[in-house]
Amino acid sequence: MFTTRPELLGTFGAVASTHWLATAVGMSVLERGGNAFDAGIATAFVLQVVEPHLVGPGGEVPIVFHSAKTGKTEVICGQAPAPAGATIEHYKSEGLTLVPGNGLLAAVIPGAFDAWMLLLRDHGTMSVRDVLEPAIYYAEKGHPLLPRVSDTIKGLKSFFEKEWPTSAAAFLPGGSAPEPWSLLKNEALAGTWQRIIKEAEAAGSDRERQIEAARNAFYKGFVAEAIGEFAAKTEAMDESGTRHKGVITADDMGGWEASFEAPLTYDYGGQTVNKIGPWGQGPVFLQTLSLLKGFDLGAAKPAGAELIHLLTEAMKLAFADREAYYGDPAFVDVPVETLLSDAYADERRKLIGAKASFDLRPGRIAGYEAQVDRVMATLERLSDATGTKQVNEPTTAAMQSARRGDTVHVDAVDRWGNMMAAMPSGGWLQSSPMIPELGFMQNTRAQMFWLEPDLPASLAPGKRPRTTLTPTLTTRDGKPFMAFGSPGGDQQEQWQLILFLRAVHHGLNLQEAIDLPMSHTTHFPSSFYPRSRKPGHLLVEESFGNEVIDDLRARGHDLEVSPEWTIGRLVAVARERDGLLRAAATPRLMQAYAIAR
Repeated sequence: MFTTRPELLGTFGAVASTHWLATAVGMSVLERGGNAFDAGIATAFVLQVVEPHLVGPGGEVPIVFHSAKTGKTEVICGQAPAPAGATIEHYKSEGLTLVPGNGLLAAVIPGAFDAWMLLLRDHGTMSVRDVLEPAIYYAEKGHPLLPRVSDTIKGLKSFFEKEWPTSAAAFLPGGSAPEPWSLLKNEALAGTWQRIIKEAEAAGSDRERQIEAARNAFYKGFVAEAIGEFAAKTEAMDESGTRHKGVITADDMGGWEASFEAPLTYDYGGQTVNKIGPWGQGPVFLQTLSLLKGFDLGAAKPAGAELIHLLTEAMKLAFADREAYYGDPAFVDVPVETLLSDAYADERRKLIGAKASFDLRPGRIAGYEAQVDRVMATLERLSDATGTKQVNEPTTAAMQSARRGDTVHVDAVDRWGNMMAAMPSGGWLQSSPMIPELGFMQNTRAQMFWLEPDLPASLAPGKRPRTTLTPTLTTRDGKPFMAFGSPGGDQQEQWQLILFLRAVHHGLNLQEAIDLPMSHTTHFPSSFYPRSRKPGHLLVEESFGNEVIDDLRARGHDLEVSPEWTIGRLVAVARERDGLLRAAATPRLMQAYAIAR
């Protein structure tokens, strides 16, 4: 079939990310002898500079990776929890019923930096300087500003000037928003990383000691102190329409570390799919596969109405269970084994019919009935208060609010068989005011908590928010096979599932699977402020064609047709048993790139 670009093939290494400069940096690390983890880390730090509207140093990241040395597939949780002062009582005393989608109260502890340092220490080969210097170069010397970044800054100009003066000083040089493709610098951020390198190298020549010193500088040193002081002293306007100080402190920072954990897995189509746990939406992917296992998807066309209908209806059920059951397992009992069991899927599958569903229908697992009732009652009250609204991700439709951010993605594989998939996000330029001495913003992941008690995702100090970030890595016979992902909030799993099913059932290569038309639904409650939903909704690219679009409409879907090449930002890499490497990147938005040789 026709593709916009070839699937890239090689045997040395491959990197794919959502920006060409970051991908090029990752490949340069492989060329200098680094492994896939070194390359992925350097790529991620560059993304914090060149896609500042989608990710920043104050954000978070889950990483799924396979180590050739240990033979294990693992997860690094770089999703840090809520601060000690983040209580339901405090937020309600501030006059809030929902956690705002931006500002200082939405921040949890920034988890990405420690996650990257943990991966570097235990599985990388390079130094802190090696992985930070490319990002420092672009922060100090400037990088060509993407049109969407320019548009975001222009949309926020008056808001920055009136409410977030530190952001205005950083992103409105000379009082004007920078034009597309002009060079944008962040010298304060370059200085932060240079100071981290200096403190790391002051610990001596040992690589691991340097990494530990870098972690301490961020979480127990000058970075933590600056974050805590800024939160305590700054009252910032947020989407609630009022100003609030933050609650994060230096003590919160110093009391947390990233951690390793086992992935959740599900076997499908000869592959084992590895995802993060129910502190994120990773199990939605696995639950959807368990439901689809009962259908002959191979007989459905890869861009046909039958595949899209079945996938959409299965996802509606899985996402309903996300609302009813998912949360931080350290705080709530999530019945994962039942949710992924054949018996549960067999019963739930009976709800998938020939027509589109409009109801939110979580399963009712014995012993959890009262919890499900509380969740549904909360959602009903929210619906009564806000009504149902269209929820669009900024990378898939016209930006409804210039304050919305999104996510980036990184995949890497090397000649030794190391592979990783990571979904960095948070700390966007529009998330909260810039901390001037650090050159970056705090994240807004706390907006995924509820301010209602006794729900799986209720706010609590030390609790991880139920993140939407969800990279995917599959294995065959214990060896890494595919790593892939896409930005897009609640749409991340949806686009990834389309890619995966097209590869498994129709034998499409990575680029073919990415280039075919995409779709997603906003039928279930959004994870983002103001938590709205649109029952029965299905967004499809017009490139599906009139026959498929008419068929889906006839099946009862509340159809919205988007221009072609507007949905999804998928990138992917793969490694065959004989060592052949493959890589691909979406042409949508004209900035994601893959490199392989």
